[in-house]
Amino acid sequence: MIIDSHCHLDYEPMSNEIGAVIDRAKKSGVKLLLTISTEDKKFPKILDISNNYKQVYCTYGIHPHESKVHSKIKCKDIIKKTKLSKKIVGIGETGLDFYYNHSDEKAQISLFIEHIHAAQHSELPLIVHTRSAEKKTFEIIESELKNSKFKFLIHCFTGSKNFAHKLLDLGAYISASGVVTFKKSIELANTFKEIPNDRILIETDSPYLAPEPLRGKSNEPSYIIHTLKFLANLKNIDSDALSKITSNNFFKLFGKLADE
Repeated sequence: MIIDSHCHLDYEPMSNEIGAVIDRAKKSGVKLLLTISTEDKKFPKILDISNNYKQVYCTYGIHPHESKVHSKIKCKDIIKKTKLSKKIVGIGETGLDFYYNHSDEKAQISLFIEHIHAAQHSELPLIVHTRSAEKKTFEIIESELKNSKFKFLIHCFTGSKNFAHKLLDLGAYISASGVVTFKKSIELANTFKEIPNDRILIETDSPYLAPEPLRGKSNEPSYIIHTLKFLANLKNIDSDALSKITSNNFFKLFGKLADE
């Protein structure tokens, strides 16, 4: 079993042919997909997709780019949304993106903390986006963990090796996207080589970041097989073995889904 732990099925072009996208994923061995929330107004569509396809689950959360226009959303609002369906198994994606700064840093930090509090109270795992914000992301997670424990996943990890190890020390799971397969991602590949197998997940982040040899194309869940094979070769283990490992890690993290 292969699990795509992070995709955006509500985004074009996938949203125009969801049935076909899911069928292609199934033929590639992808048995389960987690489609990720980024904006409140788009969430109904995400929920519809997850309710209409048994192999699709979803999350609720606000991407850091959208923090400024979602400043009124609080912990209680996030928790309320997660109770709308059993198919909602996580919170996010949330976090900090100081690379683009589509929302100011203060707004991003405030909403990130609200998501963390929701994860603490609901016991649902948190999906974290972090770019050009290693120091602040770590500081916030470390500080909040001292108040109350929560499970979290750093999705599409592209950070430094030092950042990865610091996150692992806090209990993080770390997800590899197609970026790790890129020819210039030598340092990132070396980082994933050191990440323990029991902490790794895989994802597409589709429709973005198609892996080699499909880089430049619109990504979709079926392409995850290329990332899986690359990581398996990197870690010198069989692809089937790694798919089982990453799937088991997914179920450990997303306990609500495993309980169904």
